[in-house]
Amino acid sequence: MKKILVLGSLNMDLVTNVEKTPKVGETVLGSDFNEIPGGKGANQAVAIGKLNGDVCMLGRIGNDDFGKSLIKNLKQNNVNVDFVKSIQSAKTGIALIMVNSNGDNSIVVIPGANFEFKENELKKDIFNDVDYLLAQLETPLKTIEKAFILAKEKNVFTILNPAPARVLSDELIKHTDLLIPNETEFESLSGYDASNEANIIKGSNVLFEKGVKAILITLGKNGSFYIDSNNFSLKQKGYIVDVVDTTAAGDSFIGGFLTSISKGEDIKTSMEFATKVSALTVTKYGAQSSLPSILEVDNFK
Repeated sequence: MKKILVLGSLNMDLVTNVEKTPKVGETVLGSDFNEIPGGKGANQAVAIGKLNGDVCMLGRIGNDDFGKSLIKNLKQNNVNVDFVKSIQSAKTGIALIMVNSNGDNSIVVIPGANFEFKENELKKDIFNDVDYLLAQLETPLKTIEKAFILAKEKNVFTILNPAPARVLSDELIKHTDLLIPNETEFESLSGYDASNEANIIKGSNVLFEKGVKAILITLGKNGSFYIDSNNFSLKQKGYIVDVVDTTAAGDSFIGGFLTSISKGEDIKTSMEFATKVSALTVTKYGAQSSLPSILEVDNFK
């Protein structure tokens, strides 16, 4: 099994349930409140850990109770925390999340310590013995770009989940082996929507010309679509399940896909596996609390 390093955010999610998402200026009552470990980076790392992948987290937390809780949770979920550093200059990141009765969520992220991770803190030896580097966009772009450059110098395979959507430098795109956007992010980066295969091919070619080697687009309930620069493509249908909360659905898919790949499975098998993982995730409440174990995935039908 190959080793995965996840560079990304660690947040404490402050979650409430509402009947409907409020409009501007509207006040609604929440029916519940929970503190749940989150952050896209940590979500993906925990997804991998719970699926018995070999994963290490790289990120920053504040020297506070939220940070300590996040470290404890990572350890409990089989994630190595040797590269998670506690700092004094900022508080641990938090996310304010509302989940409505349809299972849809609205999220406000306060990055805190996540945005204090500077590129000059990265050293090449971090990538020794690493096979895959996975990152999202809830940490500074310059830090992600530097990490990808150093990783490629060590022949590490790089995976970028461009979420939340931000403008990416040509240098970062050039050093990305696999890009995993959702439909909105794909359109933002390529200029083409993902409503049909012809558009996906056109948009993918735009990104291939910039240096991306392969693209895996998550399409929500419609599954996913993989295409690489050699014009090899695959479609994967989604599973119909009772949706409780869509938080971490994309993170769990990415964690599932990369775990499967790291265990030597092919693209098709890994897409099927990842789809099961994400389907199970949306049937539960919260971010990391909703991520399934390998046993749950193996028993999914």
